[in-house]
Amino acid sequence: MNLFQNTVVAFIFTVILTQGYARAADAEDKVSVWKGYQRIDFKLGSQACFLVAPKTPAEGKPWVWRARFPGFHSEIDIELLKRGFHIAHINTAGMLGSPTAMEHWDKFYDHMTGERGLAKRMAIEAISRGGLFAYRWTSRHPQRVTCIYADTPVCDFKSWPGGRGKGVGSAVTWKNLLEQYQMTEQQALEFKENPIDVLAPIAKQGVPLMNIVSENDRVVPPDENTYVLQKRYEKLGGKMSVTVVKEGTEKSKGHHFTLLPEHIKRAVEFIVANR
Repeated sequence: MNLFQNTVVAFIFTVILTQGYARAADAEDKVSVWKGYQRIDFKLGSQACFLVAPKTPAEGKPWVWRARFPGFHSEIDIELLKRGFHIAHINTAGMLGSPTAMEHWDKFYDHMTGERGLAKRMAIEAISRGGLFAYRWTSRHPQRVTCIYADTPVCDFKSWPGGRGKGVGSAVTWKNLLEQYQMTEQQALEFKENPIDVLAPIAKQGVPLMNIVSENDRVVPPDENTYVLQKRYEKLGGKMSVTVVKEGTEKSKGHHFTLLPEHIKRAVEFIVANR
């Protein structure tokens, strides 16, 4: 096949996939294929972003916002794409849910619901430190979030990366967190806007939460993170379910695990039911 034929085939494939996209791709968008679905990479200011489109969008163009590590445990996203959901992400990787990250998230939300034409309310998926982004942003805008599904999420940065409990912590990430939040260590230890502290607006809005954790997690211990969050959220009248996996991998110090079919099914049904 010559260069011209390759170009024509690529163009036709892009056009076919674009039928499921919220709107036609801009000239500066980079179009590719991710697991059989159209992926659009673009910049919003200085931040790299992407949007993966279903073959046929569900009514209302529902979407899932991946808070962090967007390629991890993507089995759930593939099932949601089959059901007509879009999957989106903005790369604020090293910002750890800081005020600056929240400003980028506000702009991303406006862009996705405005120029990209997606639903005004979305589900958020959070992996590990993604919990700092997901819960803090939802507390700011609870009316914009249908539900949160979180996988071993950080709910208190004193636990990780601070390592002020029984977890291993991360000195390098803790130093970065202080820089991102522009705080001294003492101010960080006294900080009252961690996910476990900002649940009242989320509970008042009635946003359902689902976390999955591993019992032997030594990086983000559930009894310093998810279990504290669950106790406080339910005390506020919020609805939350927690799935416990007995053992995460030794290589990850118990933090990561294999998603079983029942875990995937449970997460997908939760997000679909709360769209």
